[in-house]
Amino acid sequence: MTHPFPVKVVALQAGVSVATVDRVIKQRGGVHANTVRRVMQALDELARQSTQVGLAGRKFMLDVLMVAPRRFTDAVRAALEAELPSLHPAVLRSRFHLHETLEVDGIVDQLERIRKNGSHGVLLKAPDLPLVAEAVNRLAAAGIPVVTLVTDLPASVRRGYVGMDNRAAGETAACLIGRWLGAGQRPRKQQVLVTLSSNRFHGEEEREIGFRRALRERHRHLSIVEVSEGHGIDGATGALVREALATHPGIAAVYSIGGGNTAIVQAFAQAGRPCQVFIGHDLDADNVALLKSGAIHAVLHHDLGQDMRRACQEILRAQGALPALAQVPPLSAIQIVTPWNLPALNGVN
Repeated sequence: MTHPFPVKVVALQAGVSVATVDRVIKQRGGVHANTVRRVMQALDELARQSTQVGLAGRKFMLDVLMVAPRRFTDAVRAALEAELPSLHPAVLRSRFHLHETLEVDGIVDQLERIRKNGSHGVLLKAPDLPLVAEAVNRLAAAGIPVVTLVTDLPASVRRGYVGMDNRAAGETAACLIGRWLGAGQRPRKQQVLVTLSSNRFHGEEEREIGFRRALRERHRHLSIVEVSEGHGIDGATGALVREALATHPGIAAVYSIGGGNTAIVQAFAQAGRPCQVFIGHDLDADNVALLKSGAIHAVLHHDLGQDMRRACQEILRAQGALPALAQVPPLSAIQIVTPWNLPALNGVN
């Protein structure tokens, strides 16, 4: 097996020993299959990032651990790798640990492995659970800063949070749905289906709180039907939505907090039910296609490129490579994207 990278560099990327990498490369056997996959993934990551790695400047290793549907982690990966060149003369390499679902013990194990192997910083999207917060605290105590992405861990000593104001996002969704459902007619009682990937994510909980509060204050004719634990995956989310539609004939709109929007649209079609207003989150490939087709009406988006740049800069500040800021930067702006103002995005057609 030939490759252009020093064994020591591959070992650092994979988080394993030089001897293990040597055994994998020389195909001598005796290495666990998961470790072999980790080494092969490291080679792939190095190859994809090779055009972004310069010779000048300090070098930093960044770990990205996310529990989210692949369509979203793909968008984050593309945004991060597009931003890496802008961080020169510092050079950041990234190791990705991406999972559609992962139980809390698995998340803690991965964070512990990162702590033991060493890292300059961690970008983390994970559920807000005490065991996860404790693992983040152990990383911080070891000098490894953690920046939370999209959803926060407020009880931990994470370095910072990068993303939108999730409570304001929920209020924005309520404003759009309330106005569109009530436009040109006398308000009548209707139901809004609110879908979450899981009620363990702080960001999703904040969005739901904001949505409920805004409906209660401004659109009392609308009530909520909630489904959760579909993890934003089409199969599980679709089943939950089909059950909700069969049970609640008054559902007229959707606020999709946790994703799985293709499956939600299909569930309405299979039930022969119209969806008068559909609001989603994030301009991933699925949502772009659904916007273009008119199946969903608006997406609440935030600039992932800007988020990745801010997250990396925060890691660099924690490592003393950038000066501290005089004040905390603002949260990401909430953009309302419709089929008529779709922006050009890296990696999304």
